[in-house]
Amino acid sequence: MKNIHRLLQVPAYRFIDQSSLGPTFSALQSFATDDALAMSVGEGKSPTTARLWVHHDTIVLGIPDARLPYIKEGVDYLKEQGFNVIVRNSGGLAVVLDAGVLNLSFIFPNSEGVNIHEGYDAMVSFIEFLFEDVTDGIEAYEITRSYCPGTYDLSIDGKKFAGISQRRVKNGSAVQIYLDVTGSGAERAELLKKFYEIGKRDEETRFTYPDIDPRVMASLNELLGTSLSVSDVRDRILMKLYELSGQVVTDPLEGQEIDTFHKRFDQMIQRNEKALQNLE
Repeated sequence: MKNIHRLLQVPAYRFIDQSSLGPTFSALQSFATDDALAMSVGEGKSPTTARLWVHHDTIVLGIPDARLPYIKEGVDYLKEQGFNVIVRNSGGLAVVLDAGVLNLSFIFPNSEGVNIHEGYDAMVSFIEFLFEDVTDGIEAYEITRSYCPGTYDLSIDGKKFAGISQRRVKNGSAVQIYLDVTGSGAERAELLKKFYEIGKRDEETRFTYPDIDPRVMASLNELLGTSLSVSDVRDRILMKLYELSGQVVTDPLEGQEIDTFHKRFDQMIQRNEKALQNLE
């Protein structure tokens, strides 16, 4: 196994699969779950954890998005298109989540000498490993005209199919990636292009919002000519975790983790109410 990052070389993994919980599973619950796991992993109470999650028809905004001059009109547009809208607690800008987008979180301990770049590098390393049998063309660099552009955008032939964010909580890190598996990357991008056009108009803003070109985004199936499903990729991830480590446990949240989850979930709800309080 070449180029496997040291953070991925662990004696055991914990695997939590929340990819089939359905439309009632809120993205706010996901971010609270990762916070709870980051604290548990950081304290050495849990092994390094991989969590899968899918959210139906949800736009996850970044904190700067909530400061758009016409944010109310922008959010109204997204809701008219049938999307729930939340504001996340990790870095980045707006992304589109739907039934064709699989999210993966790796929860790593922030042991001595582990910096923020290592978390990103580990995720890139894993995704290359995950699809090594179908492509060696995955690159990590900023696709400037994508939505939520960042240094660790993943693309093939200049078209982005995944973006990575990271949240560090005490002694743990949650490194989160969305993977556009099925559907049209351009259609998802078109939705957010329109959102920014409505939310910003021609106003001058201190923050530079992305100028989205839908042609620079695609799903894995579009890029690879495959017919992968979200569950296919889920199975691949589990298989690769077994390759990396001989032991994979599937323990759900328990004890203190559940208490932390509820606290963080309440905080996420309050933060969202505050961020979007002027939209009613």
